[in-house]
Amino acid sequence: MKYLDKSKRGWWEKAVFYELYPKSFQDSNGDGVGDIRGIIHRLDYLQELGVDAIWLCPVCASPQVDNGYDISDYCAIDPMFGTMADMEELIAEGRKRGIGIIMDLVLNHCSDQHFWFREALKGKDNPYHDFFIWRDGGPDCPPNQMRATFGGLAWTWAPEVGQWYFHQFAEEQPDLNWDNPAMRQELYRSIRFWVDKGVAGFRLDVIDQIGKDADLEITNNGPRLHEYLRELSAEAFREDWLVSVGEAWGADIERAKLYSNPDGSELSMVFQFQHICLDQEPGKDKWDMIPLELPKLKACLADWQRQLHGKGWNSLFFNNHDLPRIVSRWGNDREYRVESAKMLATMLHGMEGTPYIYQGEELGMTNICLPIEAHVDLETLNMYGERIAQGYDPGEVMASIHARSRDNARTPIQWTAGKNTGFTTGDPWMPINPNYTRINAEAALADPDSVFHYYRKLIQLRKTYDVFHKGSFTLLCPEDEKIFAYTRDTEEEHILVICNFTDETLTFDVPGNFWGSEMLINNYVEDSHKLRPYESVILYYHD
Repeated sequence: MKYLDKSKRGWWEKAVFYELYPKSFQDSNGDGVGDIRGIIHRLDYLQELGVDAIWLCPVCASPQVDNGYDISDYCAIDPMFGTMADMEELIAEGRKRGIGIIMDLVLNHCSDQHFWFREALKGKDNPYHDFFIWRDGGPDCPPNQMRATFGGLAWTWAPEVGQWYFHQFAEEQPDLNWDNPAMRQELYRSIRFWVDKGVAGFRLDVIDQIGKDADLEITNNGPRLHEYLRELSAEAFREDWLVSVGEAWGADIERAKLYSNPDGSELSMVFQFQHICLDQEPGKDKWDMIPLELPKLKACLADWQRQLHGKGWNSLFFNNHDLPRIVSRWGNDREYRVESAKMLATMLHGMEGTPYIYQGEELGMTNICLPIEAHVDLETLNMYGERIAQGYDPGEVMASIHARSRDNARTPIQWTAGKNTGFTTGDPWMPINPNYTRINAEAALADPDSVFHYYRKLIQLRKTYDVFHKGSFTLLCPEDEKIFAYTRDTEEEHILVICNFTDETLTFDVPGNFWGSEMLINNYVEDSHKLRPYESVILYYHD
């Protein structure tokens, strides 16, 4: 197997990344929680899939209020996941297989159990006090009425110092004060700790919020955001081969050009979410759903493809640890689960950018239907409580949860049809999807026509043909409500990607220049002159 050279800038443009949620990947010691040794045990599986890097969701020390996104020590491994020696072994074993490790770091906030915050509570004159955002006032008079993402006020009263502190998420996640240069330097030292350990790069959680202005209620895209990012890049990402990926819910195309400027002054790429928000009611949140209109999805993705070409770099994804399973969301997870999972993968992997596969996506894993008492996600539980208190119909609330809850993505990965799906010998920390007896990795590996092997072929195609990472993008039939088709072109190579987004059999007129072209991949075994339900195909020719 040919590995990408990760010692050179831009290696990620040909790469495919795999997001791994450690708690739900593989348990090695029977405590019901996935761990680093479990990941090491499954590296051969990821090598066979063909991915080039693992984005590892947080494994740093944490009280786990928000599943590790509340870090209490940036330079320590949470005992839940193992030891620093385990982490060093994972980095080394990944490197042997051509797989880099991408650390997930939260630089916008930390845990209230972090040394910095515990010191900050000792007094206003403590040097760590200014590492956080404080405002004076009485215990019954918050600075403003700004709401936190997880519900409730974004301010919490700290009687120890007689002040309010700001938090955009849980109250146990105080926001860091990026206006303080001493705090920034401490974060840079933490990043360099991991660079010295040999990681290939970093995914940066809600990085577009570090320039916030709590008084003006500005969270995303604050006035000093890009100043901070340029300093972060210069101070912490000094090696040009380090990949840096920013989560930026507030990114538009012009901002993304700054984030992912080819000169490397900020980040390698960002996760933007415009396409992911197209099936929620305008002006409302993710729980308020509307049907996806395919022309709008095509227009959105095409805009990003065209405008970032040569001026930035796209992250390509439909799934992650915060999003429901895409085959349940935009595919058909019943009659056409396999076909629609493959179609969605084809649509995404044919585009320019770095594709991200979220664990289980390569198996066609689906959403899970749980009663509210079985949910563990803080955001889900808070939303349920708030909406029931506001008089919402409980059935409608649960329908939103079943469609949108982050818990859909966090069920243990389905390895086998055996006990606890091969994830653990103990009691799993979260319920396992009952469909594991028919949807699992063991069955997928044995079936040459499985979703797994289809992803494997897509990954190989991206590494074989330069047009996948260099070609310009042209959207075809933009107003068609059922077919997503586009071409990618370099001077010498050309591909045509055709995807049927429905359970109907359709016709599509192939452009004349693709008549007689080679079929690189098709998600049906037999040939046909029509587009069958959820069929996808990539055609290729070389000048």
